[in-house]
Amino acid sequence: MKLQQVLSYVRKAADDYRMIENGDKIAIGISGGKDSLTLLWALKHLKRFYPASFDIHAVTVDLGFKNLNLERIKDLCKELEVEYTIVETDIAKVIFEDRQEDNPCSLCSKMRKGALNQAVKGLDCNKIAYAHHKDDVVETMLMSLIFEGRFHTFAPVTYLDRTELTVIRPLIYMNEADVIGFVHKYNVPVVKSPCPADGYTKREYVKNLLKQLNLENPGVKERMFTAVKNGSLRGWSE
Repeated sequence: MKLQQVLSYVRKAADDYRMIENGDKIAIGISGGKDSLTLLWALKHLKRFYPASFDIHAVTVDLGFKNLNLERIKDLCKELEVEYTIVETDIAKVIFEDRQEDNPCSLCSKMRKGALNQAVKGLDCNKIAYAHHKDDVVETMLMSLIFEGRFHTFAPVTYLDRTELTVIRPLIYMNEADVIGFVHKYNVPVVKSPCPADGYTKREYVKNLLKQLNLENPGVKERMFTAVKNGSLRGWSE
């Protein structure tokens, strides 16, 4: 997928849900994975022509895994001329050594978001951009149905009362396959997650289930996404 196509998806999402306003300073949560780096690339180039003037700042919460190498991300940020902050934490030690969590993802997510929010406030940013794409929207909805018995997923824009930060998700119109195509075409320097739970989560189970459903019923993912948009969920009415 070409950059111009990525930008068209991102701009449509930003316009439809009024994600970006004049004077925004947006922190981009960078894990080092394909999604967050695609978002970084997209917002950097969107800045050049978007009607509202905004700034971006890349932020990585380092969980404390000793085998995480962020040098390629640093180089990319220098190339794109984007400020980059790494937040050092001991979250990995707390989760896997101190607490030895059997299901680490939920607590890890809360601690990581807490560290990110605190850092973002210190950088005087008013918004955080998460790199959730269309597959994430549908997978979260399926996880909610299967494991919680309710029809729910995250919203394109979420205001966090406690921190007075706004979370935006500019990739919601992009398929994961689009992201993969973009990363391959532009040789984006993806960093593999060092987390030992990576690939063994409930989300991974639902991801594989969705792939199978879409294989057996072509177009089912798009229909599920349409159901989310039309389902009167909070934050999804344009």
